[in-house]
Amino acid sequence: MRNILAFARGSLVLISKGSRAYYIWVFSLLALISMGVLAYIHQLQNGLIVTAMRDQVSWGFYISNFTFIVGVAAAAVLLVIPAYVYHWKPIKEIAILGELLAVSAIIMCLLFVTADLGRPDRFWHLIPVIGLLNFPQSLLAWDVFVLNLYLTLNLVIAGYMLYSLYHRREPKKSFITPLLLFSIPAAISIHTVTAFLYSGMGARIFWNASILAPRFLASAFCSGPAFMILVFLLVRRYTKFQIKDAAIHKIAELIAYAMFINLFLLGAEVFKEFYTASAHLVPMKYLFFGIDGHTALVPWIWTAMLFNLTAFFIFLAPSVRKNHFMLVIGCVLIFIGVYIEKGMGLVIPGFVPDVLHEIYEYKPTGIEVMISLGIWATGLFLFTLSLRVAIPILNGDFHIAPDGRGSHIGDHLFLVQAKAADPGEDAEQSTAASARSDP
Repeated sequence: MRNILAFARGSLVLISKGSRAYYIWVFSLLALISMGVLAYIHQLQNGLIVTAMRDQVSWGFYISNFTFIVGVAAAAVLLVIPAYVYHWKPIKEIAILGELLAVSAIIMCLLFVTADLGRPDRFWHLIPVIGLLNFPQSLLAWDVFVLNLYLTLNLVIAGYMLYSLYHRREPKKSFITPLLLFSIPAAISIHTVTAFLYSGMGARIFWNASILAPRFLASAFCSGPAFMILVFLLVRRYTKFQIKDAAIHKIAELIAYAMFINLFLLGAEVFKEFYTASAHLVPMKYLFFGIDGHTALVPWIWTAMLFNLTAFFIFLAPSVRKNHFMLVIGCVLIFIGVYIEKGMGLVIPGFVPDVLHEIYEYKPTGIEVMISLGIWATGLFLFTLSLRVAIPILNGDFHIAPDGRGSHIGDHLFLVQAKAADPGEDAEQSTAASARSDP
C-alpha cells in the first residue's frame, strides 16, 4: 500500500508540473470540458429536442463520432501485433502508448453513447444480464459488452506494465502475454460488432452490406495509427523519450496498405450501387450528388474523398512518407478524411429517404457540437495526463526510490513515509518533490 501511495502521489506531482505550453493545453481542454458539461446539462433539462435528431434521423452527430472513435481505439492492435507477436523491438518500446490511447478512446465512446441517450438514468438497461437488453440476442448488448471488455483489458495491461516498470522490473510474461494476445481479437471485435449493428439492419439499405465490417477495420487501421504517428512525433520533439524512425516508418507503411484496402472496398461498394442503379442507389446518390436540391453532405464527402486520395498517394511513396513534413500532412488528411467518411458520411445517408420517402436534411446543432467538443477534450485530457506519467516511467526518470519508501522523480525524492524528528515527537509527513517541465 505504501508503494501504491507513493506512485499515486508522484503521479500527481508529474501532472501538476509543466511548461507554459503544457498549462495552456491542459486549461484549454478543461475549458472545453466545462463548456460540454454546461451544454449537456441544457440537453438534460430540455431533452433531445435541442439536437437536430428527429424521427426521420434518429442517429446523428453523437453516433457518428462514436463510430469513428471505436476505430481509433481498435487501431492499438496495429502496435500490439508487431510488438508482441513478432517481438519487433522498435514498436515494442512504444506499444504501451497505443494501449493508453485505446483507454482514452473507449471512454470517449461510452461518453458519446451516454450523450445520445434521451434518458441516461436508464443506462443500466445497457448492462448485460443486469439490464433488459435481451443479451445475448441483441447486437447492441454485444457492443456494450465488447467495449467494456476491451476497456478493462487495456486498463489492466497498461496499468500493470507501467507499475512494473515503475518498480524497475520486467512485467511477468505468464500474466501479461495472454492478456496482450487476447487484446488482439478483442480490438477486432469492438469494430466488427459495431459494423454488424449497421449491416444487420435489413431496412437500412445503405448499411446492409457484407463488406461493411472489413471497411470499418481497414479505415480504423488508417485513422488510429495516423493519430498515433502525430503523437509520437510530438513526444519525440518535446520530451527525452526516443522513438525510432524505424517504428514510425513501419506504422506509416502499414497505413498505406490499410488505406488501399479501405479505398478499394469503398470503390467496390460505390460501383455496385451506381452500376446496378437499383432502388438501393438513393442513399448513395444523396451522399455524393444530392437529391432534389438536398446537398448538405455533398461538399463534405467530396472533401473526404480528396483528403483520403491525397493522403494515400503521400503514403504510397516511401521516399515521400519518410519526409516528416509530408508525413504530418498525410496523417492529418487521413484523420479528417476518415472522420468525415466514417462519421456523417456513413450514418446520415442510412436514414435517407425515410419510411415515407421524405428527405430530412440533418445538420448538428450548436448543443451537439459543444457536447461533442467536450467529449473529445475529455479524451485528450485523459490521454495527456496518462502520457505525463507514462513517459517518465518509460524514460526511467520516475521510479520507486532506492530505499523503497517513495517515488524517485528525476534527481529528487518524493517521500510518503512518516519520519520522526525525535523519539518523543510525533511523526510528520515529509514531502519533497520536484519534476522537470518536460514529461
